[in-house]
Formats: sequence, structure tokens, C-alpha cells
Amino acid sequence: MPTDAQALYDLAPVLELMALGLAIAGLPLAWVWRKSRGRTPAARLQALAVLTLFLTFDLVLFGAFTRLTDSGLGCPDWPGCYGSASPVGARAEIAAAQAAMPTGPVTHGKAWVEMIHRYLASAVGVLIIALTLLAWRERARLKASAAGPEPSLNPWWPFATLVWVCLQGAFGALTVTMKLFPAIVTLHLLGGVVLLALLCVQAVRLTRIVRAQAAVPVSSGLRLALLIVAALVVLQVLLGGWVSTNYAVLACTTFPQCQGSWWPDMAFAEGFTLWRPLGLRADGGHIGFAALTAIHYVHRLVAYGVLTALLALAWALRCAGVLQVQARWLLGLALAQLLTGLSNVVLDWPLAAAVLHTGGAAALVVVLTWALAASRAAGLAAADVPHLSAKRVSA
Repeated sequence: MPTDAQALYDLAPVLELMALGLAIAGLPLAWVWRKSRGRTPAARLQALAVLTLFLTFDLVLFGAFTRLTDSGLGCPDWPGCYGSASPVGARAEIAAAQAAMPTGPVTHGKAWVEMIHRYLASAVGVLIIALTLLAWRERARLKASAAGPEPSLNPWWPFATLVWVCLQGAFGALTVTMKLFPAIVTLHLLGGVVLLALLCVQAVRLTRIVRAQAAVPVSSGLRLALLIVAALVVLQVLLGGWVSTNYAVLACTTFPQCQGSWWPDMAFAEGFTLWRPLGLRADGGHIGFAALTAIHYVHRLVAYGVLTALLALAWALRCAGVLQVQARWLLGLALAQLLTGLSNVVLDWPLAAAVLHTGGAAALVVVLTWALAASRAAGLAAADVPHLSAKRVSA
């Protein structure tokens, strides 16, 4: 059955998919509840935030695996698979599509990869809903107590995260229904990275509350450097997403030169025309190799600057004697990104290296967010310092 004959949206399996997401999320929720018995509500929230961050990071990695194995259209409709909640119910349709195009976008294996990604995304959504409800409940409880609400326990962070994950789900749907439109796929990747940053802020804030830790004072210059490097990493994530979604990784298969030249033939305008279908120009013609080269080489050139900035920031933090754990992570991740990036080029884009390269980029965003959320400019007043007493956070 050709994929074009399938309706893009089929809401028939929505309730089943919601039930599956709830069931999958029930396992980590039960684990948090069991491990946090006897602990304060803030400690339970902190454990849930950290676990949700960890599982969201895993989801980003699995999303990269889904994209890199060409499984993004394994089920050509949304939210289910040929109107079913799993590939089991769509066996006949998948078999027909696979028989028509054995190496096409729809196969049994690709359908399972795509649907597992959707199941995991649904479970993360449930966890974020739980985090939001528990944060508002604890905020209301503290507000009703004699001590009053705790300023650091801000339920608007999980609420913003919930809104964002809904938008991310919408982009996930568009990724399928718009047939891997490069701009949509890249924005979906960016949305996953922003989701990680939002969850990281909450995990750090709640950890500070539980441990009664104030933000680490850093110089204004270091604080600005953290912000600048974070912005550079996000830019590089976007460029990397554009390389991946346009399948431009193998446009340069040598290093440090590309196609035997320091400045190969490149078509920048064609390569960076953002609103166009996959593999095509805006006028409908096929995108040229020079455009793919431009996409790849810009990502590589910017990588040199980002790598230098990361190493300089890690060194500056080390010399300043602050955020030492984050500095070590930045150093290790920067070197790992260099190695996995080189592996993608010289080893013909191995799957493991490509997934790890995406994971490394996501991890860099998490570590930089961690550093920003755990610190403040030394010249500013120590605002938002957690000071919950044991009495105020007791159940």
C-alpha cells in the first residue's frame, strides 16, 4: 500500500496511545515514589525532575537513532500506524508498502522504531504532566501553611515545560505529515534540546532547595562567557541538525580538507534556503552537490570556533576555581564531539558515532544549562537562594 494513499492524520488510536504512555510512565513514577518514601515533597519533586531529565535525554538519543535509520516515516500517519496503536495492527498495510518498495521508508523494522519513539515521547509527556501537577500541589500546600510559599519552588517552570512538550509533539506530527521537511525536522531537534534545558533548570533548582545550596557566585565576565558559549552551542546544534536532515554528512569525506580543497565548490544560497522539501530546491528541482557541500562545510567551520570556545571556557572556570565539575564535563564532551564528528566524516557515517554525536551536543546544552542555573553573577544580590527548613518541606 503506497504511503501517499494513507491519511496523514488518523486519531482513532489516540486513547490507546495515551494509555500506553501512561503505562510506560507508571514504571518510573512508581520507582520515584518508592525511592522517595519518607522524604520531603521537595525531595520527591527533585527525584522526579532528575529522572524525567534523564529519560528525555534518552528520548533525544532515540530520536536521533530514528532519524539516522531512516525510520521517521516508518508509519506514514500520525499519531498511530495506519490507524492502529502499534505495527501489530498494521501488519497488512506495512507488508504491502514493503513489498512495493523493499528499501523504502515503510518496513516492519522501521515502523517499530518509529512507534517506540512515539511511545517514549508519550511517556515523557506524562512525566512532565505529573511534575507540573505535583509542583502546583506543593506550592499550594506551602502557601496555605503558616510559613507561606517558598519563592524558589516556582511551578511556572514545569508549566512552561508542559506547554513546550505539547509544541514539541506538534512538531513531531509535522515531521511525519510533511514528509521529513528539513526545516521542521531541524526545529524538532531544537525543540528537544530546549526541553532538556527546561528540565535541567528545574532539576538544578530543586536540588539546590533540597540541599539548601545558594547559587555559586561567578564573575560577570564568566557569566557572560557561559551565555555566549551556550548560544554558540545552540547555533551549532541547529547547523548539525541541518546537515543531518539534508543528508549532507558525506558531502566531505576527508579531513581537514574537503574534496581535496580548503575551499571546495559551494552553493550557499541553495544550501541554506530554509523552506523547501527534502532533497529539492525551492523551485522543485533537485538540490545540487555544491549546496550539500556548503551545508557540511559551514557546520565544520563553525565547529572549530565552538570547540575553541568550549576549551577556553573550561580553562577559565578551572582557573577561577568555580563550577569545577561542569568544567570537566565541558572539556570531556568537547573532545568527544571532536572524535565523533571526525568519525562521521572519515568512517563513512557509522550509526553509533552519529547517534553519539547528537547525544554529545545535547549533553553540552545540559551541562551549560546546569552551570548557568547553579551560578549567579558575583556583583548581583543572592536572589532565589533556597532556604527551606525541614519543617517547611515536611509532608
